[in-house]
Amino acid sequence: MNREMDFRGKRRKKARRRNKAAGIFLWVLEILIVSMTAVLLVAAFGRRVSTAGDSMSPVLKNGDVVLVNHFIYNLKDPARGDIVAFRQDENGHYMLKRVVGLPGETVQIKDGQVLINGEAPAEDIYVSDIGYAGEAQEPVELGKDEFFVIGDNHSASDDSRLPGIGNIKKKEIFGKAWFIVSPGEHFGFI
Repeated sequence: MNREMDFRGKRRKKARRRNKAAGIFLWVLEILIVSMTAVLLVAAFGRRVSTAGDSMSPVLKNGDVVLVNHFIYNLKDPARGDIVAFRQDENGHYMLKRVVGLPGETVQIKDGQVLINGEAPAEDIYVSDIGYAGEAQEPVELGKDEFFVIGDNHSASDDSRLPGIGNIKKKEIFGKAWFIVSPGEHFGFI
């Protein structure tokens, strides 16, 4: 009888050890899956870009940190009104501006108003009463992969109106700004 109890006890201990090992394995596997998912989500949707200056005011203020969705433009092209992060120089910093002109369109700024293909755009592009037309004083034709961008605070913005920046190529666009992570009143979706 004693031997039988001893044998059952050993079997129970082995079963407990096996269950404990399986539990630890599942726990490690869950942590690994969650970590890999987090890395993929941050890589796709969470690249942080800081706003330098007030060129996107009032939507973005100087020093605001935004998350940029790097994945979205693999699925679709930037749309008019999107705030995009782009970088023209490999070693330069990212700039945040609003898309005004799309590939194949002609953009002109006349009497303080943006004209797309000679007409005022139907949708609100958050840009009006522009004092300096720059390169867009004359019609600017966009190529098949070019975008025209302007800062919301156009009087304090270096954007497509300047010859040093000009039209932005799709390959220079990193992604779409979608969330302000800076603490305070601006925290939240853009």
